[in-house]
Amino acid sequence: MRALAQFVMRGPLQAGGVAVAATLVPLLFWIGAAVIGLVILRLGVRQGLNIGLWALLPALGWAWVNDPTSLVVLLQVFVVASVLRVSQSWEKALMSGTGLAIVTGWLLPLIYPDMLDSLVQTGVQFYEQYNAEMAKTFGDSLETVIRQTMIASMAGTYLMVGIGMTMLARSWQAKLYNPGGFQKEFHALRLSPAIAVLCVVITVGGSFIGLNPMLMGWAGAFPLVLAGLGLIHGSVRRKGLSGQWLVLFYLALVFLGPSLMILLLVLAFVDSWLDIRGRIKPADPAE
Repeated sequence: MRALAQFVMRGPLQAGGVAVAATLVPLLFWIGAAVIGLVILRLGVRQGLNIGLWALLPALGWAWVNDPTSLVVLLQVFVVASVLRVSQSWEKALMSGTGLAIVTGWLLPLIYPDMLDSLVQTGVQFYEQYNAEMAKTFGDSLETVIRQTMIASMAGTYLMVGIGMTMLARSWQAKLYNPGGFQKEFHALRLSPAIAVLCVVITVGGSFIGLNPMLMGWAGAFPLVLAGLGLIHGSVRRKGLSGQWLVLFYLALVFLGPSLMILLLVLAFVDSWLDIRGRIKPADPAE
């Protein structure tokens, strides 16, 4: 990946060529998005726009054939990387991604109604055939629940991939120009109290105002999840613990699932007020 980043930064022809070629291939679109993010973070929004317009052509082509993944991820990375470049704040960058995810969830049914109808009908048939008891429990609301789930999962996945590719671009930038810089940023990732409260309001408040509760929950919780992961990584680093602790944590996250995720959200919220990392005594270098 470092070699690819070095090649991309040789000039606009190389960057544009890689972005376009990667976006043309369905499973490599994320590379094109990360390339655009790297150009924005290193050279500025205008240069990133120049490269992004070329990559936008194949992305629009895929969107025309009912696959908006490349297009939405490109837009996510462009917006998030631009906000990060201008503000130098991961907090603002993450919240811009959250806002774009909500807009995406609102636009999907308007732009791709046939695609969503097909997915929803497939889901309804699946539950009616293989999980009739759950289908009976939901009754007439089954289709609505599946539709909300489909929209939330699509918009939420685009958000995760977009933020992930922006982080990949930031790590490329750090490896080339500021070794260790991205690690320090991630270990220090912490939301302000106001933003943490806003995330909670978005997460739990969607259903009260008639919005898709799953979409709002996904969009609002994601910045808290990343802040929680930053807290875990930063705490392990501050205490001088080995990487095995992180491996154990992610294994627990896989096996324990929702319960540990909720704890992570709570920790991130509390950390925004108490600065848990700042209260941890650093490991003795002699240890």
